[in-house]
Amino acid sequence: MSISEKKQKWTATVVARNIARSPERMEKFLTTSNIELDRCFTPGFDYPGYDEQLGLPGEYPYTRGVQPTMYRGRFWTMRQYAGFGTAKESNERYKYLLSAGQTGLSVAFDLPTQMGYDSDHSMSQGEVGKVGVAIDSLADMEILFDGIPMDTVSTSMTINSTAAILLCMYIAVAEKQGTPADKISGTIQNDILKEYMARGTYIYPPKESMRIITDIFAYCKDFVPKWNTISISGYHIREAGSSAVQEVAFTLADGIAYVDAAIKAGLEVDEFAPRLAFFFNAHNNLFEEVAKFRAARRIWAKIMKERFHAKDPKSQMLRFHTQTAGCTLTAQQPDNNIMRVTIQALSAVLGGTQSLHTNSRDEALALPTEESVRIALRTQQVIAYESGAADSIDPLAGSFLVESLTDQIEKAALEYIDKIDKLGGAVEAISRGFQQKEIQDSAYAYQKSIEKNELIIVGVNKFTVQEPPPTGLLRVKEAVEISQKKSLGDMKSGRDSAAVASALAKLEAAAKSTDNLMPHILAAVKTYATLGEIADVFRGVFGKHTETVVL
Repeated sequence: MSISEKKQKWTATVVARNIARSPERMEKFLTTSNIELDRCFTPGFDYPGYDEQLGLPGEYPYTRGVQPTMYRGRFWTMRQYAGFGTAKESNERYKYLLSAGQTGLSVAFDLPTQMGYDSDHSMSQGEVGKVGVAIDSLADMEILFDGIPMDTVSTSMTINSTAAILLCMYIAVAEKQGTPADKISGTIQNDILKEYMARGTYIYPPKESMRIITDIFAYCKDFVPKWNTISISGYHIREAGSSAVQEVAFTLADGIAYVDAAIKAGLEVDEFAPRLAFFFNAHNNLFEEVAKFRAARRIWAKIMKERFHAKDPKSQMLRFHTQTAGCTLTAQQPDNNIMRVTIQALSAVLGGTQSLHTNSRDEALALPTEESVRIALRTQQVIAYESGAADSIDPLAGSFLVESLTDQIEKAALEYIDKIDKLGGAVEAISRGFQQKEIQDSAYAYQKSIEKNELIIVGVNKFTVQEPPPTGLLRVKEAVEISQKKSLGDMKSGRDSAAVASALAKLEAAAKSTDNLMPHILAAVKTYATLGEIADVFRGVFGKHTETVVL
């Protein structure tokens, strides 16, 4: 097919996709200086230098985005990650955010919930509701989503070891609202490999954890088809100190491991791969971040097509959520964080993200206040409606700097993936401590560069000022833990204990067999078995993972 034929085919696709929605959004537009511009410029079509690797938006290898129209069709989903204290307090924050124009929810869970402990467990002491919302049972999930239309709101849940349990609770609440499982949409993070590598909220050994994940893939394929069953996360890898190249490489290597595991579990690649999603960090270097996102899409498209022989174009598309970099936020001069977040958010938009969370200015000090959250959300809205960044499809395509960076990040990331393959894949490489050491070395080098003033952090090692201690910060009160424990006790005393015991016994039998675990977890949560009780069943059958220290 000639270049002109490709352009004609692409143009026809763009028009067809927009004709019913808003065809005027693809018409030429005017700048503030009354200069007329096309919605999409393409090397070789609009100026010299066409490259097959670059291609067109919405076409393999998706360097320029996974949709032909990108934000001319619709903006990215604007999510604000939120959750703290009790389910009631978090529910109030969600309603506030939705009223402020947020278009999707993103749930933060407290550490006990992430680690599979109920709020009344000794390991939970002092942590209940602190870094997210405490969810002990279906009763809490019912409160969390009270008055929120689960048939129309897309929900992302940042949860890994206990992802299957929380997803089943979400399904059960939706059904109580009258929304069947096949109508709900959202994402569970469900990425356990990066927990062993960078974050640490694992419970079970890798093999057993991978079984739970592939059971989720298989179950959702049949019963929750709109749900993204995993969000393969580079975010926490970057937060732990990796470079941009390492973030891409280690994330996609994890993706390869999940696809391998699902195929070995008997699934066809095109049955589950279209629901795979990714989660990346947006750091401070604007152009490197844009190039990182473009390179990641291109690498994944090639992996899925050439390595796993995926035929469905949706299986080849790397769709991703972005969060601005928490590790770049400073306690010093916290208002400077507004500018950092703006640059990072812009990189995600120019890089073609599907959804975005913007951090709040005070998160280096405490949970964000409502005012800070509103500023963070308004940052996305200003970029969308005022900046012009979303007026054109892939506006940085053809930039010598961006294209060179994209190529070099792709090359360096593929070299890392090749090393991991030679070590036996991501799981084996993690067991040997390969990724962990690479991240540690990168983090150490980054910190040294700050301490030597080779890397300037405004307000930290240059342009510093004396400032009074901050006031008006949001703190989770100790009374939250007392209240949560009482609610949990009241729920336990009022439930059908025999039904709970029977459901947990059936779950244990399923865990010892090869049955898909999801129907048994769903049955257990509907009896109001707690998250900790279900996790304890798995601890008893699967055991607990202990990290091997590699020196």
